[in-house]
Amino acid sequence: MSARRGSGSALLTLTLLLLALGPRALADVFPTDVAPINIVTSQDARHYPAFPGATSDNDSAPPGLDFQRMLRVNQTLYITARDHIYSFDLGLNPQEDLIPRRRVVWKTRPSDMQNCAMRGKHHDECRNFIRVLVPRSDRILFACGTNAFNPVCRDYKMESLVQEGEEVNGQARCPFDTKQTNVALFAEGNLYSATMTDFLASDAVIYRSLGESPVLRTFKHDSKWLKEPHFVHVIEHGYFIYFFFREMSIEYTALGKVVFSRVARVCKNDMGGSPRVLEKYWTSFLKARLNCSISGESFFYFDALQSLSDILPINGRPAVLGVFTTQTNSIPGSAVCAFYMDDIQSAFNGPFKEQRSTESTWSVVPGDRVPSPRPGHCAGHGEADAFKISNEFPDESLSFIKSHPLLDEAVSPIMERPWLTRTIGRSKLTQIVADTAAGPYQNYTVLFVGSEDGTLLKVLPRLDPGSSMDGLVLEEMEVYNPGKCSVKGEDRRILGLELDKDHHALFVGFPGCVIKVPLSRCRGYGTCKR
Repeated sequence: MSARRGSGSALLTLTLLLLALGPRALADVFPTDVAPINIVTSQDARHYPAFPGATSDNDSAPPGLDFQRMLRVNQTLYITARDHIYSFDLGLNPQEDLIPRRRVVWKTRPSDMQNCAMRGKHHDECRNFIRVLVPRSDRILFACGTNAFNPVCRDYKMESLVQEGEEVNGQARCPFDTKQTNVALFAEGNLYSATMTDFLASDAVIYRSLGESPVLRTFKHDSKWLKEPHFVHVIEHGYFIYFFFREMSIEYTALGKVVFSRVARVCKNDMGGSPRVLEKYWTSFLKARLNCSISGESFFYFDALQSLSDILPINGRPAVLGVFTTQTNSIPGSAVCAFYMDDIQSAFNGPFKEQRSTESTWSVVPGDRVPSPRPGHCAGHGEADAFKISNEFPDESLSFIKSHPLLDEAVSPIMERPWLTRTIGRSKLTQIVADTAAGPYQNYTVLFVGSEDGTLLKVLPRLDPGSSMDGLVLEEMEVYNPGKCSVKGEDRRILGLELDKDHHALFVGFPGCVIKVPLSRCRGYGTCKR
């Protein structure tokens, strides 16, 4: 495990060595990219249905979409953008261009736009970018917009997109700036969100609100808890809410700014601490590193999490899939790694990490110094079974978790290696979604992985740990359509993927449009349809 924890120095040494040795050394470190069986060119894909957004509303707004979020609920696809929310009936017009059944025009108030401009922001930044769209119940959608750096939230009826109730303040629920990352999820009536809480983006927070449970947050301006995080995904699993993000490492500050990928968790029944310690703050917040790397004489790390799937079954066990890239100052490359949820849970039961006040290095906390009940357990469960509520925890346990939120052991990927790598000269991977019931007998898992240059990979991974075969790249698809998506200045980044198995489609979100891609093109393979 020590080799895996030494990412910072190993990465720096390996990068300098390989850059000195040249391309042949790079080929020895990275596995050879798997060649696609089939290539779908942009000419082949030009007939795919697309939605380029609404036309201008005669108010100087630039045309196009400014894609923000995509969400499928049953037979409806919702897309959020600049000043708009759109809904599409997935059962209608399967071969034609995407036409929204309903849309909400939600623009920034003139007074907010004036205040935004007075604070030095450009006119196009002072719009309402809809950054949050999550189900609040089986009939209500919760949406939040940046609203010219003054975020607000609303409830909408799913069926009609009619607003219900009054607006609420979006602070700590929605970012101020569309460039800031954020995630949100309703669980048991509470909203769990992670974003920046202020105009200057100086306060990152993981936050709970809008339910019957007390409002809680991460400790403010404490780099041990969060340090310049970029939030990627949030999921509910068991007693916990898990947040996946990347942030600046606090363990390797001697090497400068090094990004690590993290998974953090909080208890759903967390009620905060005592009046003396952690009152109104999480008492269960812990985080661990996600390790996506290529092994060898020296590990090569993909440290920057870009995208994460929802929980899906892999080999009969709950797991998640993530897209990772290398450090910005490192050899460019991307990888897809998978993690079992029980391996993630095991990391949270492992040793804690700490920085001694007189030392710059971090070390493992001896087990005899960890108080009881073990910090991070949920009240009423496991080692904390004797405590009915978190604010009854001893001050010693609360003080410990306040200063020791980081676990020592990293979470290793399934099969101890990436499922897919893309090497030097390839565009970075950005998004991932998985079909776990693919094939004629619905017994295969197929991955769809998007990239910065508008290319979509269709991958059949190797799931059997005992197999000597690599996964297959079934198709490489150039799905970006400049004729329908060029209003954003040829920005080809794939920002979102949404699977629609019922209608054999994948929706691909670009900054300027959404394109509907068929899951397979069997006619193009003649009689061989493996």
